[in-house]
Amino acid sequence: MEALKGKTIVMTGVTGQVGGAMAKRLAKDNTVIGAARFSSAERREELEAAGISCVTIDLESQSFGELATDPDYVIHFAVAKSNDWTRDLDANVGGVLGLMEHCSQAKAFLHCSSTAVYKPMGHHVFTEDGPLGDNHGVWPFLATYSTAKIAAETAARYGARRFGLPTTIARLSVPYGDGGGWPLIHLHMMRNGSAIPVHLDAPSTYHPIHEDDIEAMIPGLLNAASSPATTVNWGGSDAVSVEEWCSYLGELCGLEPSFAPSAETIDSVMVDLTRMHELVGRTQVPWREGMRSMVEARMPEALI
Repeated sequence: MEALKGKTIVMTGVTGQVGGAMAKRLAKDNTVIGAARFSSAERREELEAAGISCVTIDLESQSFGELATDPDYVIHFAVAKSNDWTRDLDANVGGVLGLMEHCSQAKAFLHCSSTAVYKPMGHHVFTEDGPLGDNHGVWPFLATYSTAKIAAETAARYGARRFGLPTTIARLSVPYGDGGGWPLIHLHMMRNGSAIPVHLDAPSTYHPIHEDDIEAMIPGLLNAASSPATTVNWGGSDAVSVEEWCSYLGELCGLEPSFAPSAETIDSVMVDLTRMHELVGRTQVPWREGMRSMVEARMPEALI
């Protein structure tokens, strides 16, 4: 797939891990308009230094200020997870509809959802038509997350039809890379001697996907946008468990991971990637190579 070049792209979530990394990458060859509340002036300055044009918006109140109404593309990475149900539903559900209406002249809209929308079912492999449920509610700090993601998908599907806006809903698994991610959190835990929670129904398996593959697949996901919306699982082509990647990180850093099996942590989410492979191909970064690269970028002193 050809990389995006010379396009005007509105991107939300630019103050977050994935959105920030993608905005910086895409700004090298495109006009990227980063849309966020920008409560941190320092973060805004960092993004502007990377060539991103920052515009203040508020998804919760649906205030879009001077945000362009006719970009080529909209890439929606933002997510509200304050644990306040009213605020999070207003921002995640009302926010996506408001954004789609405001940017309804765009050629395509990419809505980043999550595999957290799937019902906890152990080692079941979910197709895009699989049962939905509250996967992340078991974590008190993400009580609203799965429900809000499910509701936001419904809003995006409605918006695609209502505004005739070609839309892709991509259910992202575990993103990681130079910007960090869940595996890096686990490495921090290993270094400070903390046990890593894993589900009792071992192993805890997901589809970690490196930032390089996320960037490479964005053009294809935008090209797959349609009305009614296209829904696709989005993750690394290889299923990898928490236990497996922690053991590998331990080998890299001379550490022995300690696991704490529990029912009070999220269950495995294994997904069928047939549709993704058909639309945008397979991921190219082997997970071991990607995780070593992550450590080299974020914690080089830990490597042995």
